Amino acid sequence: MSETPDPTPRSVELTRTATGRYTARNPAGAEIAFGRGEDLLSPVELLLAAIAGCSAIDVDVATSRSAEPSEFRIEATGQKIVEESGANRLEDLHLSFHLSFPDDAAGRKAAGMVERLVGLSHDKYCTVSRTVEHGTAVGHDISVGVDGADGR
Repeated sequence: MSETPDPTPRSVELTRTATGRYTARNPAGAEIAFGRGEDLLSPVELLLAAIAGCSAIDVDVATSRSAEPSEFRIEATGQKIVEESGANRLEDLHLSFHLSFPDDAAGRKAAGMVERLVGLSHDKYCTVSRTVEHGTAVGHDISVGVDGADGR
């Protein structure tokens, strides 16, 4: 089986707005504030939201063609692990889907699709959870300047 790269790059730009506060902005201009603080999601919470959101879209788009849900909630959880070396990561990532549909033919049809759609999202369509599960490496480069330096 061969892999076919999608030529459309995915990107966000992160800007510091204050100590521990950041804004991520995509090329279309959508943005979200995050960081450390009572009124902000942390980067780990954003990762959990991205995993849940990716599957939510897969399930929602398909089921909403049949019926509007009366409840659509997904809990994303994970356990933070600190390794002996001091390195941090998450384990035991889990999504709990809580969905309800009207008690009519369309609602029962939508409800009957959920289990299959969740499986397809996990196994095939959710780029976020599939990337996490595959353990894709994260590279980096650095450019640092000093304001007013003459370069000598």
